[in-house]
Amino acid sequence: MSAVLRAALLASAVLAVAACSPQVSRHGFQPVDVQPADIVVGTDTRDTVRARLGSPSVVSTFEPESVWFYVSQTTAKYTFNLPEVTQRSVTQITFDDSGRVIGVDNLSLDDGRQLALNERETPTRGRELTVLEQLLGTVGRQALPNADEDLPPNQRRREE
Repeated sequence: MSAVLRAALLASAVLAVAACSPQVSRHGFQPVDVQPADIVVGTDTRDTVRARLGSPSVVSTFEPESVWFYVSQTTAKYTFNLPEVTQRSVTQITFDDSGRVIGVDNLSLDDGRQLALNERETPTRGRELTVLEQLLGTVGRQALPNADEDLPPNQRRREE
């Protein structure tokens, strides 16, 4: 009996420890053979970068052929908590007009900035109804079916 009890306690301890381990997920650019840091400034071109790293995750909105971004992110989720970003890597590759690499910048999670969102809302016209007013607001206001009021004026029955 004590061996069974020990095995049950050991199994429950293993399950408890396993429940506390995070679920790790990786998203975005995942380098296989070549790291973005291996890109040589002045030597590589758009074609060689695309051949070595693949298509960029994001291109610059205003200069799509001048700046490419390769983004990867790792998140960890513990039990019932929201996922938390544990690692982020952004590689910015800048090209000149002829297509040669003029800069390679590596940014991490520490380089990110928190943006203050504007919480104001645009007001809407009219009166705001409570839930009870919305539920009971149309009680007694609906016309009976097949009444003349339901038909447009040009389709009402004419009394002869």
